[in-house]
Amino acid sequence: MDSVVPPGLSLVSVLSLLACSIQVLAAALLTLRYGGQSSAEDRWILLWLFYDVIVHLTLEGPFVYMSLVGTVETSEGPLAELWREYGKADSRWLISDPTIVSIEILTVVLDSMLALLLIHAVLKDKYYRHWLQVALSVCELYGGWMTFCPDWLMGSPHLDTSSRLHMWVYLVFFNGIWVVVPVLLLIQSWISLRRLHTLGQDDHNSPPPPPSSS
Repeated sequence: MDSVVPPGLSLVSVLSLLACSIQVLAAALLTLRYGGQSSAEDRWILLWLFYDVIVHLTLEGPFVYMSLVGTVETSEGPLAELWREYGKADSRWLISDPTIVSIEILTVVLDSMLALLLIHAVLKDKYYRHWLQVALSVCELYGGWMTFCPDWLMGSPHLDTSSRLHMWVYLVFFNGIWVVVPVLLLIQSWISLRRLHTLGQDDHNSPPPPPSSS
């Protein structure tokens, strides 16, 4: 089996990347199922939100459980193998690091709830949609900052950047999308709220209708 694995990749890393692809596919199918009547822009947002919830609940949720009852390093099963693979890039995920586990508890509980509420708000065009979108985006960005900043301040002793796979795929790509997409969502909310404000100002400044002649 190892002979069919591309050079530089292990079987576990290939299966881990395949699992991530399946999550994207599941998010795409949910978007097609529930977001068919939404605008093209909102369908992309729904795709991200469904993927966000799937990752939080199916990957990070089990990580929190394993870290609260033991460690990833001592756990067994496919998800433990997946997290041990990621732990090759950031060893804190192997040892139930208090900062990482604290952030992940917040992510699994609060971010998942906000994302599910935001999916509902986007699909039903609720007035509170952008409040939720801003709140979720800020939470995601805060989580990313607190995941890496403490380690950076110590000289990154837990990060392994010697492997291109660990550096550019595990650390940069899989964490970077939780920076790039929330920033784009914040920009989209800014533009939408500014547009609503402009429409409100135009309505406020428009002259009243002439009195009826009857």
